[in-house]
Amino acid sequence: MDKIFPKKLQMGDEIRVISPSSSLLRTGSFKEKLIAKKRIESCGFKVTFGDHILENDLINSSSIVSRLEDFHAAFADPNVKAVLCTIGGFNSNELLPFINWEVIKNNPKIFCGFSDITALHQAIFAHTGLVTYYGPGYIAFLMNELQEFQTDEWLKAVSGDSSYKLSASDYFTSDEWYLPEIPRNYIKNEWKVYNDGNATGTILGGNLNTLMLITGTSSQIHLHAPIAFLENAEGEDYLDWDRELAHFLQIYPDIAGLVIGRFPKEANMTGDLLHFILDKFPQLRHIPVIYDVDFGHTQPIFTFPLGGDVEISTDPLNLHILRG
Repeated sequence: MDKIFPKKLQMGDEIRVISPSSSLLRTGSFKEKLIAKKRIESCGFKVTFGDHILENDLINSSSIVSRLEDFHAAFADPNVKAVLCTIGGFNSNELLPFINWEVIKNNPKIFCGFSDITALHQAIFAHTGLVTYYGPGYIAFLMNELQEFQTDEWLKAVSGDSSYKLSASDYFTSDEWYLPEIPRNYIKNEWKVYNDGNATGTILGGNLNTLMLITGTSSQIHLHAPIAFLENAEGEDYLDWDRELAHFLQIYPDIAGLVIGRFPKEANMTGDLLHFILDKFPQLRHIPVIYDVDFGHTQPIFTFPLGGDVEISTDPLNLHILRG
């Protein structure tokens, strides 16, 4: 399948915010989140919202029909140049059997989100070849502290050059980033190396737990020697990571490199535990493996292209997007 790289954003472009998984209201009112709209528009863009953005059902989501309508409308609207998801959640995979992939293929544009949105990232690339962006959702722009790094890295990916280096923030926090009023516990940030090496390939990944929901379906991606970028959410601990990584490596035994996002505090992952888990898998002793990297369920995070091309190295420690 040929890859489709969406056009980068230009000043004045419209960004449509939709909720294909959890509702925007899951973490508070629409009005409380308008600072996110203000911050995005201060970058030179126009923010609009899907028609069903305020629906909120018994599981803090909305109907499949409503979510599909907003998803298709965002891609079909020629004025919309990027689609930004509000947050993750638990159920975006419900949409996959009903998506009209021709609408996406015929209207390629930037699609950005993280966590449960992994299901849509994988499916979009599998069915259309469109490269998408794993990065902050709409409500991540609520965060006050460390927002400059996160916004700069997002802009680098969605409106900058197609080739760029991923950066490390000086500090990070594993607090509830969508609640700006709570105090922050700042932690010194440092990327770490489990196994040395260099590799180049296509990026595959996202949230590991969600990624496993796609296996065996028509939305599963088939790639030769990809570079895996994997991360863990707050609702999954180190035991979940252990067995899900085993599952992933059986599906993709030929990965050329592995980049692991920072674990949130709820995962109870330690350096010793992670090394113990990684030591189980012989293929990881022959490829570069980097961990505690700036993506996943801690803040701030960088933005990177799923389906894009990356070069990773451990000496010097470097993540270079070659095309994305």
